[in-house]
Amino acid sequence: MSHPDLLFVSYQDSLDLLSVDDAMRICEDVYRMLARGTVAHSRPPSFKLDVAEEFNNHWHVKAALLKEIPTTGVRLYNYFDDGKRNTVGALECGRYVLLCDPKTGHGLAVVDEHWTYGIRSAAAATIACKWLAPEEPRVLGLVGVGAMGTNTLHCLSRLYSFEEIRCTSLRRETREAFAARWSAELGIAVRPCDTVEEVVRGADIAVGGTTSSEVMTREHWLKPGSLFISLARRELDPEGWARMDKVVLDSWEMNMRMPVFASMVEKGQFRKESVHAEIQELVVGAKPGRTRREERILLHTTGLVAHDIALAHHLYVNARESGRGIVLPAARPRAAQPQAAEPRA
Repeated sequence: MSHPDLLFVSYQDSLDLLSVDDAMRICEDVYRMLARGTVAHSRPPSFKLDVAEEFNNHWHVKAALLKEIPTTGVRLYNYFDDGKRNTVGALECGRYVLLCDPKTGHGLAVVDEHWTYGIRSAAAATIACKWLAPEEPRVLGLVGVGAMGTNTLHCLSRLYSFEEIRCTSLRRETREAFAARWSAELGIAVRPCDTVEEVVRGADIAVGGTTSSEVMTREHWLKPGSLFISLARRELDPEGWARMDKVVLDSWEMNMRMPVFASMVEKGQFRKESVHAEIQELVVGAKPGRTRREERILLHTTGLVAHDIALAHHLYVNARESGRGIVLPAARPRAAQPQAAEPRA
């Protein structure tokens, strides 16, 4: 029985083969698949191996099968985190998606997911702005200007024309360089700020995307009618969640697997009944989005593997059709070796 060789899609190829617009479209399509119940997830939905002593090494593994595409894959990544330095979003960590044919089990591709992870984290959250953001937002605040902040700006700039963008980061030189770059690129004022409060107060949309273990934003800084997008662990103070008019998640189940979120629930600071909707419910119209101009809405995402598998599949198909990628030989029996002739008597 014949089966194909595998294709390795590198980080460099992925940058050329997946656009921001395609990522946003695919993420929205996957939410519809999730709402229709055509995505199967592994049980448990994720596997983790954390070894702190000596190594500070962390493995995360997740799998899904998307029946409508169809495709199936396993996402695995490994990173260093000693509480001071975290490489989860850096190019130096190991990040791959292994794709297989869902009907035969044949291996199809190994896809480097550094770009798909970065753009998915932003696209899967910002697509919900269609239903949650205030009408014609003018001021954007970015708390964190690393990969998450940059990719979120890529996505939001396709949805809105902001009049002002504010940003902050741990280091002054980083936020000043970010502001200079994006001021020139977008042709609008991007202002570096010294404090998170200065960024968030008065913003129509504020985005928290840092690697910090400390609370970044306080709920009382958010003005009426604003949307706060939380992309990481502790972007908004836990006490403030219950005071928001609406809270929208990508998945209650997956967020409950995050220690910081689960701790907040266990302490009674937030409960499942306070969740207005999951994003998939907004996309298919099962739940309403923003219904009042003055609503303050919190959107919190942790990331869904179905998006990662769908984006990797898109890269695999594009690479195969355009002749990109590196062919990896599939496992096949060795050719039979000719037998030596028996010597004549």
